[in-house]
Amino acid sequence: MTGSKASVPTRLRLVVGELPGPVRLDVYLADRVPELSRSRAASLLEEGRVVLNGRVPRKSERPAVGDVIEVELPAPEPIGLEAEPIPLEIVYQDRDLAVVDKPAGLVVHPAPGHYTGTLVHALLHHLTDLSGIGGELRPGIVHRLDRDTSGLLLVAKNDEAHRRLSVALKRREIDRRYLVACWGHLKGDEEVVSAPIGRSPTDRKKMAVVADGRPARTHFKRLERWVGADLLSAKLETGRTHQIRVHLMSIGHPVVGDEVYGGGASRGMSGVVRGWAREFERRVPRQFLHAAELGFRHPRSGEWMQFESPLPPDLSAAAEWARSTSAAS
Repeated sequence: MTGSKASVPTRLRLVVGELPGPVRLDVYLADRVPELSRSRAASLLEEGRVVLNGRVPRKSERPAVGDVIEVELPAPEPIGLEAEPIPLEIVYQDRDLAVVDKPAGLVVHPAPGHYTGTLVHALLHHLTDLSGIGGELRPGIVHRLDRDTSGLLLVAKNDEAHRRLSVALKRREIDRRYLVACWGHLKGDEEVVSAPIGRSPTDRKKMAVVADGRPARTHFKRLERWVGADLLSAKLETGRTHQIRVHLMSIGHPVVGDEVYGGGASRGMSGVVRGWAREFERRVPRQFLHAAELGFRHPRSGEWMQFESPLPPDLSAAAEWARSTSAAS
């Protein structure tokens, strides 16, 4: 993308209201300002762009009711990325937003090892007037999907749409439902997992259920019971990194095909079930996780928007085999 519109920093003024309990300033800002993650809030504090009651605070300070916080959000800067003509299925778009159906294997954002060929590069080619949020000019992706997760993704085309959709996401007003196959069988047809998620203390590249993690809650509903696995609908109440995968692993039912969080077919299985599981695993080419439903209110009109995406061919073929071999079980 070459060039950008001239813009100035955004300045916010917050008056601290009722607090649920003691909370760090960086955490408070991340919860109150849709544009900010906790790490971004911490960076702004370290850069002196946050003022608490007229002085520059430490990020570990705890605000009190009545405190006045002023925040400067830097103007977006060009990211220097070139648009790439990567095929992309755009399910819907208007002047404010787009909904895309991301294929598995496509990384969302550039990162070490993936400096080209990402969803960002594809969006720069297919869409225009994309939002600049978080201190850099980039397509306004409202939420993310893992590289090997397929399905529906929401993109804002301008800053105001991005802000409103980000607020809706934090308020849990965006409905996201996934289709997922897990090893073994849930105890009941429905199960809610409420367990905090944070970085694994033993492997910083992975997430885990940890006592000091961020609150996370997932609703699971069994749609089909197969010989050695369940097909589930998973509804996110929160949106932590790898949430569905970590929560299922934490209750002993990892996602089929998930090499990071223990997707081995032989886990706790024997005899005929173990043989079935090994064949099913052979037929599943990647983690069996698909963002199948997305619902939200349009940031401009307030109209409820609802989108659905069926299982892509790689997962639907595996599901049909599992279904056909489980009919008599």
